[in-house]
Amino acid sequence: MDKREKKSEKLQNQRHTLAHLLASAVLELYPDTKTTIGPSIDDGFYYDFDFSSPIGDNDLRKIEKKMRENLKSWTEFTHEEKTAEEAKEYFKDNLYKLELIDEVEQRRSADDKALADKEKITFYTCGNFTDLCRGGHVENPKKEIAPDSFQLDRLAGAYWRGDEKNKMLTRIYGLAFDTKEELSAYTIQREEAIKRDHKKLGRELDIFLFSDLVGSGLPLWTPKGTLMRNILDDFVWSLRAKYGYEKVEIPHITKKDLYITSGHWDKYADDLFRITTREGHEFAMKPMNCPHHTQIYNRKQWSYKELPQRYASTTMCYRDEQSGELSGLSRARAFTQDDAHVFCRITDAKEEIQKIWNIVHSFYDAFGLELKLRLSLRDPAIPEKYLGNKNHWDKAEAVLREIAKENKIEYFEAIGEAAFYAPKLDFMAKDSIGREWQVATIQLDVNMPERFDLYCINERGEQERIVMIHAAIMGSIERFLSIIIEHYAGAFPTWLAPVQVSIVPVRENHIEEAQKVYNTLKENDIRVELEDGDESLGKRINHAKAQKIPYVVVLGDKEVSSGTLTIEGRESKTEMSAEDFLAKLKEEIKEKK
Repeated sequence: MDKREKKSEKLQNQRHTLAHLLASAVLELYPDTKTTIGPSIDDGFYYDFDFSSPIGDNDLRKIEKKMRENLKSWTEFTHEEKTAEEAKEYFKDNLYKLELIDEVEQRRSADDKALADKEKITFYTCGNFTDLCRGGHVENPKKEIAPDSFQLDRLAGAYWRGDEKNKMLTRIYGLAFDTKEELSAYTIQREEAIKRDHKKLGRELDIFLFSDLVGSGLPLWTPKGTLMRNILDDFVWSLRAKYGYEKVEIPHITKKDLYITSGHWDKYADDLFRITTREGHEFAMKPMNCPHHTQIYNRKQWSYKELPQRYASTTMCYRDEQSGELSGLSRARAFTQDDAHVFCRITDAKEEIQKIWNIVHSFYDAFGLELKLRLSLRDPAIPEKYLGNKNHWDKAEAVLREIAKENKIEYFEAIGEAAFYAPKLDFMAKDSIGREWQVATIQLDVNMPERFDLYCINERGEQERIVMIHAAIMGSIERFLSIIIEHYAGAFPTWLAPVQVSIVPVRENHIEEAQKVYNTLKENDIRVELEDGDESLGKRINHAKAQKIPYVVVLGDKEVSSGTLTIEGRESKTEMSAEDFLAKLKEEIKEKK
């Protein structure tokens, strides 16, 4: 375990400990409350409670104060194992804990003795609080948790076990970091993130929307948003075309048989949108594209001389996400993958992955996003989670590790983060307010070619098993746009902005000259609009700026007489001729500045 992993594990243990501390404070202040579960999460922790009477936001400070009081006496955790009967006796008045104990009992009574041994009923105690728990705490909370490194954040409703048929509980969220300074930095970052929320900016800038009649998680794209999607997709394609990729098209549905063969049906059957035809055949909306691409490769017998085969398609995919997990464009039920697959020999895999590496870096350089690398590997402790031959996996992981080392990029190994069918190179980008996102991914798949019997004829005339490289540059256009909208706070660079120039005539007698400038820019493929409405000059200028258009050209008597344009950029104001302005725009667009 490297330093990064150790720090992460320590923080998760601190957060889980604080969930216990929260529950202890709540029980002292509200003794009739029923406790349920309280895990650590990405920015802190939460605990779900069944209160006998409602609490409000004003109660959070009182609970937080009690947590800090209790922390002073929390010097160690002790744990003991109990029989199911003993556990039930302890929690006899808490139906939620009894349900959890019953589940452990059912697992222990299964035939799988190895699993049963893992399912001990363990109780952890610290201070005056005991909870049913599997562990993952700090040894001495008083010494290891700074009292100013956490705070209670908000209340929310949450169904017990996430099932809307169950009772609605009260969830208390808390924020927790290693130090007060880290907590403060996060709260500032979060406030800035709220201002940049892509769901809000998407509406304000007229990029995308959701309709109740269409359904949640199914975004609709306006002309501006569609233009941005096409610009991004064309950029990715221009990079791929240099390396010999070819475009293919696939349908949006498939027989279930395809996913049974690929292994996706067993793993993700509950996440698929299913369709039953009038004849009783079962189909699914495609959640990914790779199994379809295997069939395009498999249409004929290939010589090793004809490889690699490189297929790319940008196409919509669909997954039946739970309503509570949907989040604007970040997690949707319909999303567009800029997907490509390379079919090649294992001896060519390294060279092909390096080409994709170059594409990834060329693309993200245009956004000023620096990349780090996560090498996502199997978890050897749970081999049953992964499909395919162990020796093949070993080879694939070795190739990816070589590439990471040879490119001399900062990287870390993440055990257990591999896809169920392949290890991955996951690229991590930090946005303008310091948040880290997983963006592009490259997967070296030795499993799917085996399942679909993909091969080439080698130099000896023998069938040779090939490998399959999965490459997504944006991942999904929707999620990438959610990141970019927030990264730029909607103020997109000129090459990506749906409207690049707004021309604002001062009065009606300036419209004719403004129209000439508009026509010149339009004829040179500049995305330009003419603000010649009836509103005041100030309102028209403010409207253009509110839409975060890169350049606003104000044209009045001075500009008409001098033949120059007054150009307001985001950071400065200048004057230049229409010809010079056009040249400046073309340069920015070409160089993606």
